[in-house]
Amino acid sequence: MNWDDVWDAMFGGLPYYGEILALVSNSVWAGAVLGLVGGLIGVFVMQRDMAFAVHGISELSFAGAAAALLIGADVVGGSIVGSLIAAGIIGWLGARARDRNSIIGVLMPFGLGLGILFLSLYSGRSANRFSLLTGQIVSVQSDQLGWLIVIGAVVLLGILLIWRPLRFDSLDPQAAAARGVPTTAVSLAFMLLLGLIVAVAVHIIGALLVMALLVTPAAAAMRVTAGPLAVPVLSAVFGLVSAVGGILLAIMGTLPVSPYITTISFAIYVVCRVIGARQGRVTREHVHA
Repeated sequence: MNWDDVWDAMFGGLPYYGEILALVSNSVWAGAVLGLVGGLIGVFVMQRDMAFAVHGISELSFAGAAAALLIGADVVGGSIVGSLIAAGIIGWLGARARDRNSIIGVLMPFGLGLGILFLSLYSGRSANRFSLLTGQIVSVQSDQLGWLIVIGAVVLLGILLIWRPLRFDSLDPQAAAARGVPTTAVSLAFMLLLGLIVAVAVHIIGALLVMALLVTPAAAAMRVTAGPLAVPVLSAVFGLVSAVGGILLAIMGTLPVSPYITTISFAIYVVCRVIGARQGRVTREHVHA
């Protein structure tokens, strides 16, 4: 591949950018919803040290989607079933971090193996197989967008309803249990909400890249602020910028959208890490002054 091919792959669609953007408007809205909700729920993922769980749920979600593809059922529905099964198992059995990581370590290869088996048996278009791993956000249909908005609203409403006990349990689970917070129920509810948004994310950006929107924005936000309101707001903004920005850049050429989303998300994290390091250094200098 020469540089002309690289240029065409990245920017060949610029002369038709307006027309392409009109065709993928559903994708932009889908990315916005996923980025906002994923960034918000990602704060609790980080506070509860469950980044590994996101990956585990995505693997079983991938298996569910692959099974649905094989039997000709709705792929999003299969993805949701797989996610909810994984989330329920982790939430119910993995109260302690050690138990949770062990369960996830068992579920991940099992889900990935099942998914590969189902895709190997599938005789349809190879693009359908590939999209389960890397997503298909540029081809979001109106009905899929509707489901995404509904699921995003359910997850957002659920998070708001359990916000206070969830935050208490995330920051100090022992004190929360001593105060009478139903920690098992809160954990299970959170895991089911996480399973729903992971299922949508798998369908949109693929099982391999789901952490770019459900972990990285929150990790970046927590590097530059610790405010109880500032962290979720900033995380949601970072998720929105990563998802929508990735789509807007990807449609300039013919490359997949996922690398753009992950690159923007990673760049935001690096910048926030540098800013956070400088803030820490300035604080230490003031303390010693």
